[in-house]
Amino acid sequence: MSHLSGKVALITGGGTGIGRETGLMLAENGADIIVNYSRSETEAEETVAAIQGLGRKAFSICADVVDDSAVRKMFESASREFGRLDILVNNAGITRFVPLIDLEGLSDELWDPVFDINVKGTFYCSRAAIPKMKKNSGGQIINVASIAGIVGVGSSIAYCASKAAVISLTKSMAISQAPDIRVNAVAPGVAHTRWIAGQEEFVKSAIETTPLKRIATAKDVANAIFGLAIGEFITGQVLVVDGGRIL
Repeated sequence: MSHLSGKVALITGGGTGIGRETGLMLAENGADIIVNYSRSETEAEETVAAIQGLGRKAFSICADVVDDSAVRKMFESASREFGRLDILVNNAGITRFVPLIDLEGLSDELWDPVFDINVKGTFYCSRAAIPKMKKNSGGQIINVASIAGIVGVGSSIAYCASKAAVISLTKSMAISQAPDIRVNAVAPGVAHTRWIAGQEEFVKSAIETTPLKRIATAKDVANAIFGLAIGEFITGQVLVVDGGRIL
């Protein structure tokens, strides 16, 4: 059964990691996909080719999610290409590794990009997507948050605070945009992405403190996103995908 047949999804940061696996998962279930990227052009094109290999339509588009004008143009292009938009996955995000105790080490140069991409980028894309969705009887937004935004422990205070903001944004938009738009989030724990390259001790510690004794794969998170994508009576929720780590 193609749960998402006839649907169109746009995934920010869609060329690699969680974004790539989400695109493939949604395509396997019938959706056509717009793959957004800012720097990873080669990976984005490879993801597009993989989606097309599944028999679905796909194209990539370069846009910095912090540039509101570029974001609006991206959604106009998506509308022209497919004529509709049903699902937005706000996956684009960054972090900086700064020990939580090192307050002076968290400069504006490190703090600002984390908040700009993780929070403003999520808001800009959602704001641009919603009118397109409402033209088509509604849709849904799925934000990629983090358990760092729940427990306050993560790669840096800036990252934790930004993901807490994403969770709050999810709830506020779920309330304000109902009933036409459903807004939810996933909150992964440590996951196998390029972010953790060179962080062997961090990963080892995460595995030791996770009841399921491994860290998430990108596909684990994509599965959760897919579950929210087909849920018709779920909004304002945060689905934790961490193997039980924060129990």
